[in-house]
Amino acid sequence: MCKKLFIAATGQNCGKTTISLSLMHLARQRYERVGYIKPLGPKCFEFDGVIVDKDAALMAQVFGLEHEIALMSPLVIGKGATKKFVDGELSREWAMEKVATACRELESRYDLLLIEGAGHGGVGSVIGLNNADMAKLLDAPVVMVAGGGIGNVIDSVRLNLALYEQEGVDVRMLLVNKLLAEKRASSLSYLERYFESKQIRVCGAFDYSPVLADPTLQNVAKLLERPLMGDQNKKMRIIHHFQLGAASSQKVIDNLRESTMLISTSSRDELLVTLSSLYNIPSFHKLIAGMVIPGHAPVSAITQRIIDDSGIPYIRIEQTTAEAFTALSGHVSKISAEDTEKISLITSQAEQAIDFDAIETLFESGAPPAIDKMPLARAA
Repeated sequence: MCKKLFIAATGQNCGKTTISLSLMHLARQRYERVGYIKPLGPKCFEFDGVIVDKDAALMAQVFGLEHEIALMSPLVIGKGATKKFVDGELSREWAMEKVATACRELESRYDLLLIEGAGHGGVGSVIGLNNADMAKLLDAPVVMVAGGGIGNVIDSVRLNLALYEQEGVDVRMLLVNKLLAEKRASSLSYLERYFESKQIRVCGAFDYSPVLADPTLQNVAKLLERPLMGDQNKKMRIIHHFQLGAASSQKVIDNLRESTMLISTSSRDELLVTLSSLYNIPSFHKLIAGMVIPGHAPVSAITQRIIDDSGIPYIRIEQTTAEAFTALSGHVSKISAEDTEKISLITSQAEQAIDFDAIETLFESGAPPAIDKMPLARAA
């Protein structure tokens, strides 16, 4: 009989995809056949001519499951689909059947099936299939992923847990991700004490890591929808800092930090030349990741030649410097199949970060006692 686990989250950007990758990697070390499904896909992506969810495509590429992609992403909510559900052109029953049929087929093929939810608990409510509905439909115990902290974790779990309680779904474990290393033990201790009476086991996941959180040069190019120029061998380099090139060239250089991407307008010839000239000096190469060059004015011919000769990675855009900085500083990096360095780091650290023995206890027969209603008073 196929074991199943539903991976939920309290919201966006808490690391659910990282956890899914990790659990898939760890499970494959213990089970001969491990499958994956993202029942509801809100992030459309064309993969081998099929419209699927981005997370399903990522898992298919990383774990060699491309042949299963149609089953792994059975229901994708594309443009206009929500209106069709509200108008009655598409029904909840139709959606349920699509998901259930795909899940049954995957269950027949695998010993363990990981089911990844979509965003926070309410995602999918427009079609009557939020995460709690989906976990109930697929009869799978839930592990909920939350970001680090104490009060914000408790608040976000309470907000989401109500939906699962309403559907009578077991949330058996809370995986706390992006913990601050120096506060890890203390945070987990307080959370364990709070959730003990709720029959929810608390386990730690990854500590916060800039390497996992920060974007690569290629991520930035995709975000800005412009090609990455210069040395293409550096496209997977991780950017830790964005810096505006508004001050004097000397001041900008003095303020460089590790793996900085500088945003400098196309009219700042002296700064563009300086960065390009310093790029191949070893002591500066570790500081300079590349450049974003905004502005409508063309880069002068001699400056462009120096940039090209240096091989420094750069992205040329027509937006203003302020628009570029706002877009980049507010961007949260999402893992793609091309982020091989990040994926390798995730899988190599997963064995130390995640207690898979604890995960396996969730598959034991018999549901835990019913989850008590949470008290109104917030933990100190």
